[in-house]
Amino acid sequence: MVARISVILCLTIAPCLLAQKAALKRPPIVGVAHITLKTNDLDAARNFYGRDLGFQEAFALDKSTADFKVNDHQYIQVSAGLKDDAEDRLSHICFETTNARQLRDYLAAKGVKVPDALKPDAEGNYSFMVADPEGHQVEFLEYRRGSLESRNFGKALPATRISQHMIHVGFIGADRAALDSFYRDILGFQEFWHGGMTDDRTDWIDMRVPDGTDWLEYMMNVRNPTPRTRGVMNHLALGVPDANAAHKVLLDHSVQMREKPKIGRDGKWQLNLYDPNLTRVELMEPKPVETPCCSPMK
Repeated sequence: MVARISVILCLTIAPCLLAQKAALKRPPIVGVAHITLKTNDLDAARNFYGRDLGFQEAFALDKSTADFKVNDHQYIQVSAGLKDDAEDRLSHICFETTNARQLRDYLAAKGVKVPDALKPDAEGNYSFMVADPEGHQVEFLEYRRGSLESRNFGKALPATRISQHMIHVGFIGADRAALDSFYRDILGFQEFWHGGMTDDRTDWIDMRVPDGTDWLEYMMNVRNPTPRTRGVMNHLALGVPDANAAHKVLLDHSVQMREKPKIGRDGKWQLNLYDPNLTRVELMEPKPVETPCCSPMK
């Protein structure tokens, strides 16, 4: 009798569970929330992101971290603890979702290793971390009403900040198929442009978030990077309406720069800056002024 009941339960409950998993939908992923970088000199980082680029620290969670506010939903976070130049300065990237708990359940159903459950974090939001197929640490964050960030909406947004929007983040990638299996097939990111140093190769692949305009850039074909090359590839990009005007503002503020504005392979004006630990901060105009190389921009 017990065996018969077990068989009946398997026949009735198992399909139900499978149907529930199949019905799980991915909630919106709307953009880049923050990038977290490591430094061995927090004062120098404050001088670069605060004085040079004009961002304000929104709040102090602890003495080892500085959070520079780009807008109400985006931050550049710099954390002490970098041990040597060979260490990767990129700690993790974070994307904003409208429902972190639903996204956790969705990813679990897709076989991604996620936390067993979510509780409000130290700032009062729902967030969790996963590793992508290449080991990059990726966080997903849902801003909650009453959280530290939401209580500071509209604050710490000085007119001095060089940009009002972090438009993309990038990291070194080795296996495009593996990365696509996670970002495209599971998370719903979509390629909108790829390009390279020459027209016959692909060095960069731009993957737009499924429910916004921000994007993630795979930086391919990087072998045994030096600390400087690693900093160039693991980068962030800040949108500016006019790269040449931004360059003039920085010159007026006596900011030391290695490069001048130029038109990139994607046809957009850009200006490359480097923080004290060699991480590239790209100031980029939103639209091409020349035809992009290699592929049409969607």
